[in-house]
Amino acid sequence: MHDTTELDEAVGMLADRLRAAPQSRLRQGAAAEGLALARELAERAQRLEGAAEVRVMPDAGVFAVGDQLAVAGADLAEALRAAARRDGASGAAPGGELADAVASVRAAAARAGL
Repeated sequence: MHDTTELDEAVGMLADRLRAAPQSRLRQGAAAEGLALARELAERAQRLEGAAEVRVMPDAGVFAVGDQLAVAGADLAEALRAAARRDGASGAAPGGELADAVASVRAAAARAGL
């Protein structure tokens, strides 16, 4: 199994914070930041999986964004592990993609103030 623990933990922490955030905080930009990140992670996963056309994650509302982020993060983690297996890599998942994704999650959390 290729290690995506850092991504899993970062996404899980931010998703939990979004789920627990009050409506006022979500409407002040935290939900928009979370949705933008979920869309970015979903796009990365689709590209790694070789999608001919990237589908955009819909806006399901401010109270769903934590769950949307959790799903997109899990999809990306699995796509990274599959890409590493497919490419015959051993050890960590494709380093550049993984590091970029973790950095994106941390930056989004900082921008959202969570």
